[in-house]
Amino acid sequence: MGERHRIETRVGRLAVRVVGDGPTAVLWPSLFMDERSWDRLVPTLTQDRRLVIINGPGHGASGDPGRRYSLNDCVTAAGQVLDRLVIGGAVDWVGNAWGGHVGLRFAADRPAQCRSLITLGTPVAALSRSERRQMYPLLIVYGVLGPIELVLSGVTEVLLSADTRAHDSEAVELVRDSLRRANRQMLRNAVISISLDREDLTDLLPGIATPTLLITGSDHSGFTPAQAKAAARLIRNGRTAVVPDAAYLVPLEAPTTTSTLVREFWARCAADRPAT
Repeated sequence: MGERHRIETRVGRLAVRVVGDGPTAVLWPSLFMDERSWDRLVPTLTQDRRLVIINGPGHGASGDPGRRYSLNDCVTAAGQVLDRLVIGGAVDWVGNAWGGHVGLRFAADRPAQCRSLITLGTPVAALSRSERRQMYPLLIVYGVLGPIELVLSGVTEVLLSADTRAHDSEAVELVRDSLRRANRQMLRNAVISISLDREDLTDLLPGIATPTLLITGSDHSGFTPAQAKAAARLIRNGRTAVVPDAAYLVPLEAPTTTSTLVREFWARCAADRPAT
């Protein structure tokens, strides 16, 4: 189970789980998801790292600040979590979708604290008009009626690939359960703050010196393999990987492949790091 903490930050009191030993890796989940979306990876990743798993504001047992917030605020909050846990030095950042957005900003703004960066299913561009048109009706319905079937199925279809929806009922139920458990007001605030108001991060990429792996799912319409390759070319030490039959929630949909990619990247970074 590990240790559990509630830590006051700029984006509210965040629920944090710490498990494992060794160098520290920070894991931040996707929008709509809580820490359970990492559970399938924890047994293997803890063979190499101490994991600090942060529930984003308005998700899981985390609160929120009662106002709109930004990626910069989330980066500050992550730093406050590390300070509170007395974690010095650099960390490995692993972020799914929203968590990857925070990671890109963290690596750009705090390079001395970021040893390596892995993003999973993290679009670099801001939401397109078509994506906004798809999001707004669901957000309005959710705000009025809560997690009714229209909302549950709509979000599930975006986050999970058709293959996952057809063959992994446990993953489908986890997405739906995360939505049912969420505080309606706080989740709506997160969607507006982090998704609808999300900035385009393309101009940030050339300034990232941290070794970076951009992983996306083959079925991720919001961040295709071609888009991932284009983004990686802008990062000084950027690489890409594509996970078959996955969409946004790569760690949940393909845990074995994801664990292998993450651990191999950590090992490569360690081998490339100059001896001290």
